Parts: sequence; C-alpha cells; structure tokens
Amino acid sequence: MRHFGHLSPEVRKRLFHQEPAEFTADSPARLLSAALGATLYSPATRPHLADDILKQAARGVVSMVLCLEDSIDDADVPRAEENLVTQLTDLTARRKAAPAAPLPLLFVRVRTPEQITDLVRRLGPAVRLLSGFVLPKFTEERGLPFLEAVQAAETASGRRLFAMPVLESPELLYRETRVETLEGIYRAVDKYRDRVLALRLGVTDFCSSYGLRRTPDMTAYDIQIVASVIADVVNMLGRADGTGFTVTGPVWEYFGRRTRMFKPQLRQSPFVEVQAAELRDRLIERAMDGLLREISLDQANGLLGKTCIHPTHVLPVHALSVVSHEEFSDAVDILRPERCGGGVLRSAYTNKMNEVKPHRAWAERILLRAEAFGVAREDIGFVDLLAAGAPE
Repeated sequence: MRHFGHLSPEVRKRLFHQEPAEFTADSPARLLSAALGATLYSPATRPHLADDILKQAARGVVSMVLCLEDSIDDADVPRAEENLVTQLTDLTARRKAAPAAPLPLLFVRVRTPEQITDLVRRLGPAVRLLSGFVLPKFTEERGLPFLEAVQAAETASGRRLFAMPVLESPELLYRETRVETLEGIYRAVDKYRDRVLALRLGVTDFCSSYGLRRTPDMTAYDIQIVASVIADVVNMLGRADGTGFTVTGPVWEYFGRRTRMFKPQLRQSPFVEVQAAELRDRLIERAMDGLLREISLDQANGLLGKTCIHPTHVLPVHALSVVSHEEFSDAVDILRPERCGGGVLRSAYTNKMNEVKPHRAWAERILLRAEAFGVAREDIGFVDLLAAGAPE
C-alpha cells in the first residue's frame, strides 16, 4: 500500500516531486509509525465490517481501528467480538480468492488484556490481517498487563503485533499527578519499545473530566487544559533525541452529516430552504476549517497522524501531511554531508535562514514524513491534493 495509491500513476506523477513510498504491514516500524496517517475508527459491531474495510482501503485509508471499547455499548461486547472474528475470517477467505487489493493496517481497540489473547486464539489464521491492538486509558499500572498480553499474543500467533496505547486517563490530566503518570507511562512503553508503534491522545476523555467540548470553531489547542496535557506529553514522550515515540493527533468530532437537524426546516418554504441550505454549508465549512487548523497545529506541536471517526476527515489529514517542495528543499540542504559541521545557510527559496545544527532534527522528521506521504511538486498545494484525491 501507499498513500494516494488509489490515484492513477499519471495523477501521482503530476502531483508529486517524490511519490509516497510503498509499504506493507511487515515494513519497519519507523516507517509504519510515520505512515499511519488518518487512522479511521469503526465500531466492531458493524454488520458489513469486511466490506467497509475494503471500501475504505479503495478510498485511500491506510490504517483502521476496529473498536470494542467506547464506541459500543457494554452489553454489545460479546456480539461485537463474535462479529469481529466472523468478519475478519470472511475477509481472509476473500483475500485468498483476490489477493491483489491492499488492506489497511488493522488494529483492534480492546477493553481488557484478556481480550487480546482470547481474540488471537479465536481468529486463528485470520490474525494475519491484524497489525496490533489499541490499549485504552493507558498508565503504567494498567498498561503493563496489556503490553504483556500483546507480547504473549505475538508469541502464540507467530505474527508481529504492535501496541498503540491511548493516553486519556484522569491521572494524566490532573496537574498533581501528571508528571508522575507520564514518568510511569514512559517506563512502561520504554520497556516494550519495539512493540509500541505510536502513542494516541484521547482528548475527548480529557474534556469529559471537566464537562468541556470544543465547538467547530475551536481546536484542541484552544482548550487550555487540553493544550497543556498535549504539551507535556510531547515534552516527555515525543522527544527527537532517540528516546521519544510517535504521538498522534486527537480526534475531530464534527462532520457534515450533523446538519441533518435542519431537514425539518426544508419543508417549510422555498425561502427557508435557501436559508437552511446556506446555514448548512456554513456549518460544514466551519467544521472543515476547524479540522484543517487543528491538523496544522498538530504538526506544529510535534504530532503526526490523527484519530478519525468519519471518512471525510481522511483526505484532509493526508493532504496536509504531504511535504511541500520548500520544506523538502530545506531539509535536504540541512542534511547534506558537507554540512555536518554546522553553520548557517540561506534557503534555496531565499526566504529564511537554515541553521544546520538546530534544524537537523526537524529536517530528519521532514524526510521521514516525505518518505511516508511524498513531496508535492513546486506548483502543487493542499487544494490540488484535496481535489485530486476526492472520491468521484
């Protein structure tokens, strides 16, 4: 699979100075963690889950989470587990008949450590479709049993399985316990470093602790108590000195279909219909504008990739993850072997100073993102990528 792989080679050639790299579920963790992109969550109760996975893959989704936790009712867990096993078994059979179609990286969000080993046992050969598990409400005390279960499941299945802990617990939010909790999380994930693909932020749970919810006009960074947690997580767990991990961006909750609440108004009169349609379009634009701002702020604050709960969020995340030609040019200049001694140079675009030593870690991250998402041609911008990737 590859980002924008659903586009024709001719279109990709027009868009990219350097095309996104191809990768598989067996690629190095370094590339996979950068290439997660928009990780689309789907409740494991969906009756046509196998079809959904294939459909989203054809639209450019490269990572999905099949959720057994907060997205389903407590009473539905047994049914969801059974459906998950059935759907992945069916998908395995269909893949044997038609192996060419790429699948996203698939993860299961579980509730308990015991679910991990039990699901792997019940999946049998279908476990080959999984890339790992998402671990909820992760702290050192609660998280270690999950990580041990992932390791045991890998040994039992013979399949490389990753963990993606979700940082969303109240202990992480509260100021008096935050540093101690972060130190504990670091000890746990560092112990299982080769097993941890990325750390995910559960901002909805953070807001819940204080009865907060951001509007479509606001990003997670406008909610100061949330922004402070993100800053501390990146500070202690996202460092670029070799000790850090990939940290992904928080979920965006809004999408266009929420405007269905205006449908009753559309039956009142032609005048009201126009007003409602205009209001609907403005609300959709507000939701999209907020998402775009938040993606940009995610990247500016050291996050890569994003949790998504609606397919319309996927393409904006991927389009904004493509490295611009200017960024790529700066990164390549900074990392030239002859520059290893340091110094300052004018950028090729003649609009900024590139200081080799301070900007080196930034340049390395840019080239990793370029490998995963590609480099746009000099005359190609976000709107071009968005238009080309949109489903017909």
